Amino acid sequence: MGAAMAARLRAQRVTVKVFNRTTDRAAAVAARTGADLAPTARAAAAGADVVLVSLADDAAVEATYTGADGLVAGLRAGTVVADTSTIDPRTAIRLGDLVRGAGAAHLDAPVSGSVPSVESGQLTVLAGGRLADLDRARPVLAHLSHRVVHVGPAGTGATIKLAVNGIVHALNQALSEALVVAEAAGVDRSTAYDVFAASVAGAPFVGYKRAAFEDPDGVPPAFTLDLVGKDLDLLLALAARVGVPAAQATANRAAVAGAVDAGFGDRDMSAIAEHLRNRRLSVGRRTGNGGRNGM
Repeated sequence: MGAAMAARLRAQRVTVKVFNRTTDRAAAVAARTGADLAPTARAAAAGADVVLVSLADDAAVEATYTGADGLVAGLRAGTVVADTSTIDPRTAIRLGDLVRGAGAAHLDAPVSGSVPSVESGQLTVLAGGRLADLDRARPVLAHLSHRVVHVGPAGTGATIKLAVNGIVHALNQALSEALVVAEAAGVDRSTAYDVFAASVAGAPFVGYKRAAFEDPDGVPPAFTLDLVGKDLDLLLALAARVGVPAAQATANRAAVAGAVDAGFGDRDMSAIAEHLRNRRLSVGRRTGNGGRNGM
């Protein structure tokens, strides 16, 4: 996602400096897009009007913000840090305090959408923080998004992203199960997908994940099952803190854990369907029916 953001901004002729803790990744993005390569997060932040952060988890975000070479150390007064990572709202608030302590501004600003959404500037930005700070970041965010929602104060952007992802991961599980059931009962995979996409269940997620579901070995991972598990853990922790039962998220987390245990952790989230196909074949072998109607 971060690489796609850099490419989109460069295509819009925005000056960009990139940093990643894995230097080769950042160097590849810089070479491909014409962005400048920064040796540290501090150097990437130095002199910037807006700093965008897009990282996998809380630990990566914390490591990038803090320390002598962290981005906080490179901030100047007036810079706006817009963190698009999906992280615990408490982490977003705590690191936002560090940024504000350096005289800069902070937004927890995760996004809803896929890499193709970035490439076409069609993300939805879910921003928590001061509205005045969001307004200063809008010129940059506008290159990436078709809508920017000011959700509320610090932490609310991170909170609503977890809620949104809870729905997305439920859709992924439901779509996987429905597709494999239809296949197992004799419906062609593409035909089944045509029906799903045209039905009342045809959410945007169903449309943009079609290639991954129809050709699981031919499409590179866009969002791995390991990251789905991370998201659901964060959502379940949040639900527990606010005292809300989350039976759907609990069931989906168990399903993801099963797929990860079976070796699908680094595969795209759509690989839940492949995991279900494998389980069906396994049950079929045990019952001696060759896999037909094994579930």
